[in-house]
Amino acid sequence: MITIIDYGAGNLASIRNMLRSLNAECEISSDPKKISRAQKLILPGVGAFDHGMHSLRELGLIDILSQKVLVEKTPILGICLGVQLFTKRSDEGTLTGLGWIDAETVQFDKAAFTVNERVPHMGWRNVELNQPSRLAEDLPTDSRFYFVHSYHLRCHSPSDVLFSASYGYSFPSGIEKENIYGVQFHPEKSHRFGKKLLANYAALN
Repeated sequence: MITIIDYGAGNLASIRNMLRSLNAECEISSDPKKISRAQKLILPGVGAFDHGMHSLRELGLIDILSQKVLVEKTPILGICLGVQLFTKRSDEGTLTGLGWIDAETVQFDKAAFTVNERVPHMGWRNVELNQPSRLAEDLPTDSRFYFVHSYHLRCHSPSDVLFSASYGYSFPSGIEKENIYGVQFHPEKSHRFGKKLLANYAALN
């Protein structure tokens, strides 16, 4: 069972519908008991960093998620804000993040932009695969994904960066550290490329 975590900040139905089209067993829940039984987790997210962390805390989900991810090594996939919450902190707020990866969430550096870039970064963009991964298995080399974001990850360990994308400059668009996976883009909005990535995640042992 893949449990999509409902903390009031994500495209839950879109993710569930795409997983169901792949015949992947899934549910949407904020119930710690259901989360504790999950074989895989997805933490989606749209919105502000502090709101996301506050919601997880108010729902009493931080301890059970840390138990599942750090102790039981349950696979988790963070999407957009979801992967940003994996980091230690964000320029967007003042609350501490989950701290599961050695990274922080930073605002796009507009000083590095040309006249053509605007924030938020919205639209389709190619991603570059930095290392082999089962999450990226059989993805075409021209894979394009849909982005909507004003902040991105800054990873202090290059080995954690799975995908990169370029918008004014190169930034991490996906991460992998043991059982922890995350993407800055929205696979549930990325048609066949996103569907393949979610299929790969559903197929992980």
